[in-house]
Amino acid sequence: MSIKENLEKVKQKIAYAAAKVGKKPEEITLVMATKTVDAERIREAVKNGGHVIAENKIQEALKKYDVLKDEDAAWHFIGHLQTNKVKDVLKFADMIHSVDRMGLVEKLDKRLMSEGRSMDVLIQVNTSYEESKYGVAPEEAISLVREASQYDTLNIRGLMTIGLFTDDEVKIRKCFKLLKGIHDSVIKEGIKGVEMEYLSMGMSGDYHIAIEEGANMVRVGTAIFGARDTPDAYYWPSEKTDK
Repeated sequence: MSIKENLEKVKQKIAYAAAKVGKKPEEITLVMATKTVDAERIREAVKNGGHVIAENKIQEALKKYDVLKDEDAAWHFIGHLQTNKVKDVLKFADMIHSVDRMGLVEKLDKRLMSEGRSMDVLIQVNTSYEESKYGVAPEEAISLVREASQYDTLNIRGLMTIGLFTDDEVKIRKCFKLLKGIHDSVIKEGIKGVEMEYLSMGMSGDYHIAIEEGANMVRVGTAIFGARDTPDAYYWPSEKTDK
């Protein structure tokens, strides 16, 4: 199938899942995970209705951004962000999905202050409790939101998680339910300056489940662009060194 056909199929699946929980398809933001996808194929996807490009490797993103920056699309960063890459991510990102520690908050704030601007961010939560994955522990998520909210350069717009990689739907739903619960708790706290606008969860294999559990932003790669040479994931265990 072509990218155009794949996009249409994904959008139909989004619409069906949204309808099951009383939502309209336009309430769900489709984020195209474009890791390892070349610029021309991304351009084709944008021309056929994909309006958010999401990268998880800084150097790869910068190369593509140089080619595609004039396209009608927003750019999101969805991978683990090392503090020494903060300057580079701000060259292209409109939103960062993976803020998960105060060290990163402080580095982002310092750089954004120097540039006189702010950045939309999501707090990443490790709902699967896997050591190989990044994200703040669920029990510490609200505390991180509170602390990060003190920095005016960061616009906290919601939460992000990566579900457990398994065929067990019950376990997948458990991750998404956990994030939705944290989301609702943050709203109840009414933390100044925090908007729980987005729940970014669900990828090619489980985005329909994520929508049923409350997601209104899904990150889809393989279902649009086909199988890749590298796993369709947003974390790299071998790189888990930056705190």
